[in-house]
Amino acid sequence: MTSQHTARSGGIPRGLSKTGPVLFSYGFRPFFLGAGLMAIAAMVLWILALTTGLEIGGSYGGHHWHAHEMLFGFAPAVVAGFLLTAVPNWTGRLPVSGRPLMMLFGLWLAGRLVLLQPDLIGVEIAAAVDSLFLPALLFICAREIVAGRKWKDLKVLVVLAFLSAANICFHVTALSGEHGGLAQRLAVSAYVVLIMIIGGRIIPSFSRNWLNQHGAKRFPIAFNRFDIAAIVSGAVALGGWTLLPESRLTGLLALVAFGLHVARLARWRGHAVFAEKLLFILHLAYAFVPLGFLAIALGTEGYLATNSVLHVMTVGAIAAMMLAVMTRATRGHTGRVLTASRITTLSYAFILLAAFLRPAADLLPDYMMELYSAAGFFWIAAFALFVFEYGPMLARVRRVAIA
Repeated sequence: MTSQHTARSGGIPRGLSKTGPVLFSYGFRPFFLGAGLMAIAAMVLWILALTTGLEIGGSYGGHHWHAHEMLFGFAPAVVAGFLLTAVPNWTGRLPVSGRPLMMLFGLWLAGRLVLLQPDLIGVEIAAAVDSLFLPALLFICAREIVAGRKWKDLKVLVVLAFLSAANICFHVTALSGEHGGLAQRLAVSAYVVLIMIIGGRIIPSFSRNWLNQHGAKRFPIAFNRFDIAAIVSGAVALGGWTLLPESRLTGLLALVAFGLHVARLARWRGHAVFAEKLLFILHLAYAFVPLGFLAIALGTEGYLATNSVLHVMTVGAIAAMMLAVMTRATRGHTGRVLTASRITTLSYAFILLAAFLRPAADLLPDYMMELYSAAGFFWIAAFALFVFEYGPMLARVRRVAIA
């Protein structure tokens, strides 16, 4: 399969496979669409398992399957779509497209299919198949970053390495019949570190550009040593939470990180971009990072259950940020105007509702099932709206990227 490539004058070359399906012309297309569909399917199956006793995951275990597919099925697809699109921007090299992209996406899809009914091929083999995708993504990103000599971006590879290790660790604990709490916390921590790094790169930059276009006089503060201190503080607190989730020292570290990230978010002037929901959602999603640190601190004192802490991070910081990034990147890289439609804005509202309701279910046991159902409904609605509006852009429309 041959590829042709376009480049803006003085800009970054962008590869667009011209001879194959549009879906595989750029990394964000199959992985964002796959992530949206996976988010819906995984939640529908989980709700059916809770309400009707539907068996999912076979001998792997339904609870293990649900946790795994959210952390290592849905989320890595978004990460892959983002990195396969962003890394070429960082390095100036041509992106993966066509047959290699099909193969990588097929590897991700194979993991989803074999884990749904792992006993058909053997649960150990299914786990091994699933474990291949993240190292493959790591290899591709490492090759591009090293070839492009973008040494400052090597930190992204460290996050991917931790995610790969967390996935394997999760499989080992699940197959041994144990709870994969450590692996879950490691994975969540890796995603939040990625949000701290990438979010600190794109949120103030996008906000500055928008404010400048609208004649503003005050702008987000540029990345400086304070941001480095906030990221390091957050990474240390997450490391403590991963290894010692009930330690008071972890709680103290989390409180420090909470304060620094509240201040960091305030420096980005989110209130000034309220009119553009495609931007404002990035600020709202990032707000769940300091909220997550506060939840960790409260958890170490026994005020919040482990699941509540986990879901503040997973549904709030991770899923909301991923939905925000998918909508903006899709619009930008398919030549759309960078503004949120009513459908997009509604999807943001739904994912934020899910982010508040899911932790609340653990705090209000008398209404647990009702809150579970409500959170699940809003989660499904958010991603259904994404697939409805953005699916055609991802699968059928080929335009020269302007973002």
